[in-house]
Amino acid sequence: MTDQTNPKDHPTGNAEKDPDDWTTGGEPMTGAQASYLKTLSEEAHEEFDDTLNKADASKRIDELQGKTGRGTDS
Repeated sequence: MTDQTNPKDHPTGNAEKDPDDWTTGGEPMTGAQASYLKTLSEEAHEEFDDTLNKADASKRIDELQGKTGRGTDS
């Protein structure tokens, strides 16, 4: 018997996947990402870059959340 694991048995197993490893990371950012990134950029007094791809937008969101205090559990 082979040991085959079903990814659906652990649905959050890839929830923390590095954006650089996303198969769709090179695609244009989503509308939701753009909207949230624009809000964060304004709050952090940073320029909004509408040319980011999904992976880079995710990393920028994480960065700006740190600057603005959004997205933290505290």
